[in-house]
Amino acid sequence: MTASTAEHTGHALLRAAVTSWFDDAARDLPWRAPDRTPWGVLVSEVMLQQTPVVRVEPAWRAWMGRWPRPADLAAAETADVLRAWDRLGYPRRALRLQECARTIVERHDGVVPRAEDDLLALPGIGEYTAAAVRAFAYGRRAVVVDTNVRRVLARAVGGTALPAPSYTAAERALATALAPADDDAAAVWAAASMELGALICTARSPRCDACPVAELCAWRAAGSPPDEHAGRRRTQAWHGTDRQCRGRVMAALRQADGPVDRAVLVEAWVGPAPADRTARRAQLDRAVAGLIEDGLAEQTADGSLTLPAT
Repeated sequence: MTASTAEHTGHALLRAAVTSWFDDAARDLPWRAPDRTPWGVLVSEVMLQQTPVVRVEPAWRAWMGRWPRPADLAAAETADVLRAWDRLGYPRRALRLQECARTIVERHDGVVPRAEDDLLALPGIGEYTAAAVRAFAYGRRAVVVDTNVRRVLARAVGGTALPAPSYTAAERALATALAPADDDAAAVWAAASMELGALICTARSPRCDACPVAELCAWRAAGSPPDEHAGRRRTQAWHGTDRQCRGRVMAALRQADGPVDRAVLVEAWVGPAPADRTARRAQLDRAVAGLIEDGLAEQTADGSLTLPAT
């Protein structure tokens, strides 16, 4: 057997094991339901970026109940959109999603496009999201690679604990080679490999005893070596960061019925007499300026802040 034939056979065995497991293990998620819409799939993919399913599902249901079509979201007040986004995090995603809806209405008659180039031209839609919409909304062959898929392929095929910090050309080539040529099979493989990474082949505590490809896994065969890229990974704390400060300001704006006085924000973030009052005040000023620049907040004539109206 040639090396090429062995590789092809190994890929086929891996796909078969993962997709067979997925038949029974797939979670019952609303954006996977038979009555799902391309718009619902697109919304789910934007919400799921850096946010776990358990937080996204109720938000997605409420969102789709309120704005079931791109035209509905396109016509919504931006302040309402940001309030509905609530605590999903990275609220700029909400703005991009509304911009995306408006572009779909203006350029595609309110229908989420099928073509990859058209999807990539939408605001806030990158390589992964475009591929996911093609696969999960339209059942077309697409190479769908998120952090879960990267981890599965790194372990099962590459023999490493975790993938490199940045997506590499070698990973893209491997993912492309593994994706079946058939549209339906490719869409199932995309969903199944993502699900395996989310439920079994997790980053911190992989459940190798329950893994359908444990016997095929190159990482297991190598003795489960540690993460060779550990020294290159950045870990960011949350408490006391600019991100936390931005989140605190956004929470205050979402909860308010009207403009929020700066003094209220100072009290919420700086507090009465912290030792680092000057630094905390400067951090608040940076957060406010950034939110205004990002279009997430507006400043009134008296210096108060409010959510953008449109």
